[in-house]
Amino acid sequence: MSETANATAVRTGLYIGGEERFTDRVLTVADPAKPGVVVGTAAAASADDVAAAVQAAAAAFPAWAALTPQERAAQMAEAVAGIADERDTDAAILSQENGKVRGEAWVDALVFEIRWNLALMLADEVARTRTLDPVPGAIPVSTEIAYQPLGVVTVIVPFNWPIAILGAALPHALLAGNTAIVKPPPSAPLATTRLVQRVAEKLPPGVLNVVTGADADMADLIQHRDVAKVCFTGSVAGGTRIMQLAAPTLTRVTLELGGNDAAIVLADATLDDVHLDRLFAAIYDTTGQICMNAKRIFVHRSRRDELVAGLAARLERVRLGYGLDDGTTMGPLHQPAQKAFVDELIREAKDAGADVREFGELPGGDLAGGNFVRPAIVVDPDPSLRIVTEEQFGPVIPVLSFDDESEAVRLANDTWAGLGGSVWTASTDAAQRVATQLVCGYVWINDHGATRLDLRAPFGGMKHSGFGREQGIDGVRAFQDTRAIATLDPDVLASLAH
Repeated sequence: MSETANATAVRTGLYIGGEERFTDRVLTVADPAKPGVVVGTAAAASADDVAAAVQAAAAAFPAWAALTPQERAAQMAEAVAGIADERDTDAAILSQENGKVRGEAWVDALVFEIRWNLALMLADEVARTRTLDPVPGAIPVSTEIAYQPLGVVTVIVPFNWPIAILGAALPHALLAGNTAIVKPPPSAPLATTRLVQRVAEKLPPGVLNVVTGADADMADLIQHRDVAKVCFTGSVAGGTRIMQLAAPTLTRVTLELGGNDAAIVLADATLDDVHLDRLFAAIYDTTGQICMNAKRIFVHRSRRDELVAGLAARLERVRLGYGLDDGTTMGPLHQPAQKAFVDELIREAKDAGADVREFGELPGGDLAGGNFVRPAIVVDPDPSLRIVTEEQFGPVIPVLSFDDESEAVRLANDTWAGLGGSVWTASTDAAQRVATQLVCGYVWINDHGATRLDLRAPFGGMKHSGFGREQGIDGVRAFQDTRAIATLDPDVLASLAH
């Protein structure tokens, strides 16, 4: 289908060493809801552009690292001041290039600012040391444990919540004393590039850089000898590729990858409107395209029908449509390939005889042919179906019944993923008992999902959901090296002199 120009099309460049630069080649950013409509264009960096970004960040590193964490925090606070002034515009652009509803896009940008400011509150902890005292007759040294920044780091973010996800790593990397290069997603780079450039313009040149382009041209953001670490959020396949690229240069990586989160609903769970609203949002926010969304529900058999009815009642009120239109509650999937994948999972479940319940109406007009999928519930499918075993990353959820707690825990852990999970119960003891058995990096009690995340706490996955942690002081330490300095005990030194 031919592309249609947008009268308000957005244009973004690269931002390297304190200067904006544009390129002859560009990324064309499509509107996932309106086939053929172009939201804007982003600069497509060449290998030379990527090398220039690494060089700029490397040149800026010594002076930035030499500042105290408090001095860095002060500059970072000034850099983010006023960022909300363009939040409405940022949200509108992100909604068009991503597909999500305007309200979610607005929160996406808000969470970046919240995470940034929470990171600055850690300034006094960044350089805090600890000392190991001598052990008489055994270890005659006093050892100081301290931390130092790594150097140049690359932060790669995905399309679904690009600005908010950037806030989980970027401020921590900068506060630790590193300089950074941000790579926004090639299919939705516009709002992220605009926002990061506004922040970078208020920092010393080279401290923060932004590079957009096709993934095939970005290898040096990982493999360049001056890149010390890569922080990547995305798919398991993407994380595998990052590790392969990083291996020859032993570049460190933090990987926050996909999930197949289980929500376990015990027999005594409270299923009132408040709790059902929370669970519904945890499943269907961003049209299901969040790594830490609930992807499988295991519910005690005695509560299954009540739970399904509660979710169905909310799905009956869903309005599929354009993200910027009033009244729209669910937008399209971001990519045609993802729509095809989710459609295939639903069709497979139907063909296997599963009870598939779909809701809402596909929009028409200029939205006909957009990446829309009717949200669905799949009741008690065969556990071997891909709707259960794979990450759907779409607006569909399998609901599976269990009869006892141990069975629920076993089923929840029987997966490749280990990002998040949740336990729904009125019993504090049961909540803690089940939560501590789940093999995942983050567990909610009577809650679930990205909007319910404690932004002070370390976040990351186990198994194929990745490794490393973001947020909080753990997130800062992820961008630091640990150093030990040992001093011989004076008494021992004196005895050696004799």
